[in-house]
Amino acid sequence: MIIASIDIQNGKVVQLKQGEELVLQRDNAVELITEFDRYGEVAVIDLDAAMNKGSNTEMIKPLLRKAECRVGGGIRTAQQAKELVALGARKIIVGSNAFRNPEKKDAGKSGGEFSVNISFLKEMSDKIGRQRLIVAVDARAGEIVVDGWKTPTGLELIETAKAVEPFAGELLFTCVEREGTMTGINLEPVKKLREAVKCQITVAGGVSTLDEVEKIASLGCDVQLGMALYTGKINLADAFSACLNWKKGQVQETPPQLLLPVIVQTPDGQVMMTGFTGKEALAETFKRGNICFHSRTRNKLWMKGENSGNVLKLQRLRADCDRDALLAIAQPAGPVCHTGAWSCFAANRDYTLGYLQDIITERFRNPAPGSYTATLDDELVREKVMEEAKELCEAKNRDEIIWEAADLLYFSAVLMTRAGVSIQEILDELDRRHKK
Repeated sequence: MIIASIDIQNGKVVQLKQGEELVLQRDNAVELITEFDRYGEVAVIDLDAAMNKGSNTEMIKPLLRKAECRVGGGIRTAQQAKELVALGARKIIVGSNAFRNPEKKDAGKSGGEFSVNISFLKEMSDKIGRQRLIVAVDARAGEIVVDGWKTPTGLELIETAKAVEPFAGELLFTCVEREGTMTGINLEPVKKLREAVKCQITVAGGVSTLDEVEKIASLGCDVQLGMALYTGKINLADAFSACLNWKKGQVQETPPQLLLPVIVQTPDGQVMMTGFTGKEALAETFKRGNICFHSRTRNKLWMKGENSGNVLKLQRLRADCDRDALLAIAQPAGPVCHTGAWSCFAANRDYTLGYLQDIITERFRNPAPGSYTATLDDELVREKVMEEAKELCEAKNRDEIIWEAADLLYFSAVLMTRAGVSIQEILDELDRRHKK
């Protein structure tokens, strides 16, 4: 699929030509990552850490819960990788340290001193899990290069890729001689790499046209975009569509087009409905920000909720492993099913903590006559939390525990809502502690 890149240097989002020449610079990382996340995972790369010139970790940390991120740049220990996963990183990218021989102190002074660092990769894989580990096999003219592409290693691309595959769920191949040049990707090493390994491959370096995106995707590889994206040469929505396997879609004869199935799910995991999308409907989905389908019965494009107002506000789209089906994460404005039910699979909305907070938020925004929730100011709700916590501790049997725990959860949710803290932030913190 499509992976947008956010390269960070001196606290700014940058694009460099050949890893050295500054071509553009921006300071809206949060805005960018929120937009990029709609189309696929986002690669967040700390260039300063990669080049041993500092660190942008404090800037990167808050980005990890705003999008599905893969993080790289100067990650040199398994503990460092685990901490980033605990903070929300989905995957970790390692490069230079994967090719330094720890047994030789002068590694790096000549190509002969480099080799695949098995002990480092094994420790990384054991610590965070193989499927979370991405090894960057950046190459210039078929030779692995490290240290921000400045140091040749003497290691041949294909054989090195085979050697690291047992420890990594994915390889990131950058065609260094084309990186940032907008001159197009060299597909030959991509084809050879694809034939040599079975793990997932992401390709970067010089990609500048949708045709190249489609060709890379047809090889079964993902595409990472940088310069072409920031300069407007390639549009993310078009690139997303180009990566899909439309040839495996359902044939719609009038008008002639191919359709792929879409499963719609709420952010908290509830399945809402299924539908079909074509290239036009997909483009409209990204354009409007609400999910659009192609109606097979009416044989036309339609936006869910265009009459009822119960639209599905898009958060992100993801393709399955074969790129012939889509999962849409969306926030529903109301019931989705034509029968009036909450979803096409359930009559009522599951009562989750997120749903509880939505109800509380609505009570504060539009207080109904007699609403108890609306009367809870900061002082009163804090008193109730302490009171209910005490009563929960004093509960004697199962029924009492259920009753008092429900009270405590309710008042805790009110306290969080008044403070502007979301349930998801609490779950993220619990997730961080679990992975620590």
